[in-house]
This record gives sequence, C-alpha cells and structure tokens, in this order.
Amino acid sequence: MVKRNVVLAALTVCVLGGCGTSRYAEKFSETADEYKIAEAVYGFMLQRHFWDSREYAAVFLNGSDDEVAALIRKFPNHVPPIKPGHAAELRPNRTPIDKDTGKPAMIFSAEVMEPTGNEAEAIGTWYAGAAVTGHYAFTLERVDGGWNIQSVK
Repeated sequence: MVKRNVVLAALTVCVLGGCGTSRYAEKFSETADEYKIAEAVYGFMLQRHFWDSREYAAVFLNGSDDEVAALIRKFPNHVPPIKPGHAAELRPNRTPIDKDTGKPAMIFSAEVMEPTGNEAEAIGTWYAGAAVTGHYAFTLERVDGGWNIQSVK
C-alpha cells in the first residue's frame, strides 16, 4: 500500500508538471485532434460530480496554460471552478489544496493516445488523495471533425 501511495504521489506531481506527456511539448492548438479528444474526456469527467460527497474548492487540470485556458473557456461556469495545476499545493498521499482558498481540491488528467484513423483511446484520471483516486478508459470516434466517446470503462 505504501508503494502504491508513493507511485500515486509521483504521478500527481508528473500530472501537474506535465512530465511524460509529449503532446504538451508541441505548440497548443484547439483544432488538434489531441486537444479535441482531451476536451471530450474532461467534459465527461466534469459531469461525474465527484464532489457531491465532499466539498472541493477547485478542479485542477493537467495541461499547458493555453490548454487549460481553452478548457476554462469551454466550461466557464463549472462548480467547483477549473484551475491550472500550478495553483495546487501538493502533499504526499494527501488531498491537493487550492492555494487560493486553502481548501481541498481534485486533479483531473487526460492521457491521449495517438489516434488511429477515426478511432482513438484515452485515459481520464482523477486524484483527491490516496483514498480518492481512479481512472476511466475511453474509446472515441471521429465524427464531423470532432471526437465522440463511444465507450467508457
């Protein structure tokens, strides 16, 4: 269990820092498939209401400042508010804290695999401490220039 918690803490730091995600090394574009897929994944996760059983002050998203700003524009009135990862205070195996409010927060990330033709896969992860973490595996299909979720596991 301790090893799992250390791995989750390291993953959280990487998620907010952007390590291991090559799509952030490239110039950000709201028209890129990778962004559109991540937008679909975040949209699904933001509708799940993870915060209903506990009050969270913010949802931090993994991504470049430009990507997070675009997602904030896409979901402008989300409660709790969406914020970039640099506004989170991270503590090993503990719930992330919103630096602005000092209250608990949640972290979302979307890892997008390279699309193959009109199909793509992605992993959406949430983290609010060692006991509140998980992921969804998504299969998506390109439809009319956008990406629709076909299945979630």
